Amino acid sequence: MKILIVDDHALFREGLCYVLKALDERVTIIEASDYDSALQHVSENTELDLVLLDLNMPGQNGFTTLDALSKHYPALPVVILSASNQRSDIQHSMDAGAMGFIPKETTSEVMLNALRLILSGGIYVPQSMVKQNEAVLNENGLGLTPRQLEVLVLLLHGDTNKEIASKIDIAEATVKMHVTAILRTLGVSNRTQAARAAEKMGLSITNN
Repeated sequence: MKILIVDDHALFREGLCYVLKALDERVTIIEASDYDSALQHVSENTELDLVLLDLNMPGQNGFTTLDALSKHYPALPVVILSASNQRSDIQHSMDAGAMGFIPKETTSEVMLNALRLILSGGIYVPQSMVKQNEAVLNENGLGLTPRQLEVLVLLLHGDTNKEIASKIDIAEATVKMHVTAILRTLGVSNRTQAARAAEKMGLSITNN
């Protein structure tokens, strides 16, 4: 396993290296202290399994780097490790293609479980955001988050994943994630069945 840590604090990187050994004693860890060197490391190490990215470092915006990684290396899981726990930062990260968002205040045990989930193909968001989403689910009755409702409306208009990504400015991989979640939540297996289910549950779809 090979992991890239992108953070400008050497002490944090050192501590994280120690924690990551619990994932695999043979893990190879590459460190970058700025975004430019991070992108260079990714281009030089095509066998990377994971990137752990801090959003707030000197130089270019962290979201710009996340966008670049999602665009040019869509199969590479990127996880945000940030001191922020703002819902807006979490949502922006996930929309930009991150496979997870882990606040730095998270315990090592929770972080390791989150990384194992992500490495197995899952998505991780903090428990605080999950609770906020639960409140939203109870409000709209469909069992979908506001972003999923937005994707569903465009999906029912006949837009492709690529068109949806362009219209609401998120990564195409994120759209696929939302579509999968929508179908699962509605208990259907395709878009036609999703349209019928949405109509039965009272979602009104109007053409643009």
